[in-house]
Amino acid sequence: MKQYTVTGMSCAACSARVEKAVSKVDGVTSCSVSLLTNSMGVEGSATDAQIVEAVEQAGYGASPKGTATESENNKANNSLEQLKAAQDALVDRETPKLVNRLIASLIFLVVLMYFSMGHMMWGWPLPEFFNGNHVAMGLLQLLLTVAVMVINQKFFISGFKGLIHGAPNMDTLVALGSAASFGYSVYALFAMTAAQVNGDMDAVMSYMHEFYFESAAMILALITVGKMLEAHSKGKTTDALKSLMQLAPKTATVVRDGVEQEISVDAVKKGDIFVVRPGENIPVDGEIIDGTTAVNESALTGESIPVDKQPKDAVSAATVNQSGFIKCRATRVGEDTTLSQIIQMVSDAAATKAPIAKIADRVSGVFVPAVITIAIITIIAWLIAGETVGFALARGISVLVISCPCALGLATPVAIMVGNGKGAKSGILFKTAASLEATGRTQIVALDKTGTITSGEPKVTDIVPDETFFEETGKHAGALLAIAASVEAKSEHPLAKAIMERAKTDEIAVAEVTDFSAVVGNGLTAILAGKMIKAGNLAFVSKFVKVSDDMRAKAVEFSKEGKTPLFFAADDRLCGIIAVADTIKEDSPEAVRQLKNMGIRVVMLTGDNEQTANAIGKQAGVDEVIAGVLPDGKEAVIRKLKKQGRVAMVGDGINDAPALTRADMGIAIGAGSDVAIDAADVVLMKSRLIDVPAAVRLSRATLTNIHENLFWAFFYNVIGIPLAAGLWYPLLGWKLNPMFGAAAMSLSSFCVVTNALRLNLCRVYDPKHDRKATPDKKNKTDKPNESEEKSMTKTMNIEGMMCGHCEARVKKALEALDAVSEAAVSHESGTAVVTLSSDISDEKLKETVEAEDYKVTSIQ
Repeated sequence: MKQYTVTGMSCAACSARVEKAVSKVDGVTSCSVSLLTNSMGVEGSATDAQIVEAVEQAGYGASPKGTATESENNKANNSLEQLKAAQDALVDRETPKLVNRLIASLIFLVVLMYFSMGHMMWGWPLPEFFNGNHVAMGLLQLLLTVAVMVINQKFFISGFKGLIHGAPNMDTLVALGSAASFGYSVYALFAMTAAQVNGDMDAVMSYMHEFYFESAAMILALITVGKMLEAHSKGKTTDALKSLMQLAPKTATVVRDGVEQEISVDAVKKGDIFVVRPGENIPVDGEIIDGTTAVNESALTGESIPVDKQPKDAVSAATVNQSGFIKCRATRVGEDTTLSQIIQMVSDAAATKAPIAKIADRVSGVFVPAVITIAIITIIAWLIAGETVGFALARGISVLVISCPCALGLATPVAIMVGNGKGAKSGILFKTAASLEATGRTQIVALDKTGTITSGEPKVTDIVPDETFFEETGKHAGALLAIAASVEAKSEHPLAKAIMERAKTDEIAVAEVTDFSAVVGNGLTAILAGKMIKAGNLAFVSKFVKVSDDMRAKAVEFSKEGKTPLFFAADDRLCGIIAVADTIKEDSPEAVRQLKNMGIRVVMLTGDNEQTANAIGKQAGVDEVIAGVLPDGKEAVIRKLKKQGRVAMVGDGINDAPALTRADMGIAIGAGSDVAIDAADVVLMKSRLIDVPAAVRLSRATLTNIHENLFWAFFYNVIGIPLAAGLWYPLLGWKLNPMFGAAAMSLSSFCVVTNALRLNLCRVYDPKHDRKATPDKKNKTDKPNESEEKSMTKTMNIEGMMCGHCEARVKKALEALDAVSEAAVSHESGTAVVTLSSDISDEKLKETVEAEDYKVTSIQ
């Protein structure tokens, strides 16, 4: 999406006009204009020149926000300049201007009000010169009003310019209302002079009451007050984006030719070595190559607890090095850093438009012409009814100045901006306004297991030594871990890494082994201190040693809990069992519970076998577990779930990308792959599952706020316009002074923006006020098509599988066959249940599995 800065817009009618003009340009596929940030996002092949020309022909100004660069280094060098330009674009320059205009207007307005309402209504004294000199009083009021109109000339320039271009806006309403009051007052003044010449003093006095100079000036002053409050409040809505930009470091200390030198951060190149001392900000994204420290990452994740870092760990720009001296290698610089991407994401979201905003946009597009028409009809109707010109004109002017298209235009974007900023502070990034709106409407959440519900890294969960073995050897139970770590030290299997990590944590010494051998799909053998050590699954180890019933029962129990039991034996004696599992994240059960309390159905998707998946699903508390699905299978499941309601898919890996894209809402865990993040609509920077209900909660609060704003905007205009037109005057005697109408108009937009700012008070992690979503009545049961028939299945008995990775290997090989629609593989039972869509020989199935170094004993 290419972004542009648009100038000259004053209300929702302006933004609708610009959007309509640019959308007509050849090559533009989508266009979204934000009145809040005076920005425009355009997608398509149209050139900058074509876009700018279309905006200018509509009566406004436009310029590209940034320019594309050719190389990575150029991109880095321009990033700081672009960041400064973006910060400069968000500076509130409008409020100081409006304050100055208001002060100058009030100086003249106070004098004007004294001579008009003060003297005429309350008899306040005037200088001797004006006593009885009504023409002089009229001329003074005219001059004072002209001064106020000149000070606020922007209303007239913008208003009549829009009228000339056939795109009247809010300024047009203000300009017409003020000009009508002023024009009629000038007419009354000239009529008064004629009556003075003719000596008709009664007529002179009557014309004094026909002056609306104070209304013409007061309308401008009151609208300026509203504009000032609105501009100030709008500035507050971009605080989150501005604070993110202020975090960007300006300098970096790099090491070049062995010498430390401080340079501008935009001069840092990928691969540069930079150093960071305690208390300093990390300048760019990098990888630690020397030193350990604790880093405060609250700027990016909102998490205040520092994160321990050591060599090979990644660090991000704008985070704070709190304790140690570290040396790092730059991996991402310029606009590729995490901070820059977050800023871009928040900025893009502000430039997009939520679907709900289309209602207000359609109304805003015809609002101003409709109001002008109503004002004209009002004046004509009262004249026909026999009222005076002054009365009829006052009613028409009231209609013009009380109508407020701005409230309609701001109702959605201000809430989106505040909600998006609130999310960014909490580490929840919504890529578009549409994603912020849609997340709260989620009815089904599909969770990937590995890396989402679980940590994604196998860990040792249980160590069960064989007591008889260690009693005889006189060693304590911790020796089992020492034996296991020594043997597994030379293995690259993920389960071996888990054992090595546990040995490191427990400070277990690792001994050197000889004659190490890996038996593919079975286990390991090695010589340790003169003993032959065998490690692997039950089927492998039980060939060499006797395994007691108690130890076998323990292994079965571990398997039911979703853990992988690894057996270790020395010579002809069993040493014990070490259970390894991908452990569930601490916050996963609470996150699932909160989602269910919101009325959201939670489904877990995984490629693991059914037994392991059910164990994890039970711990997490999900409503349904769907196991044994490949990446394309996940996408198919999402398609099926979408028939039952709006689906959000939460995942972290490359294999989740198809499902993330297919879902109504894709939510990526921030620590996951770049592919998953690119495919998602929402990114959770903290990589915590508890942020999923938080995102839903924030989205619902934002949507509620938008509904409140739209209700207020529509309600205000529906009630205000008939009142201003004098609809209730014949029945109740109610009539509205144009000045009160202007005051109401000035406050309406302010109220909408202020209401949106309340979103900053939203407690996104507080589940106390959660409510259940409205149930989706359609397709509550997903019945199979009548044409779907039960497929034939075959059960394969396989030797050599010892963990979930072995299962995945066999599953992938079998499902690659055209005739196999699904394969449910279990290393615990040593089976693969194959669902066939067409005939295939047993020999072909056996050949496929044995090509992966596993042995097929039978097929049933």
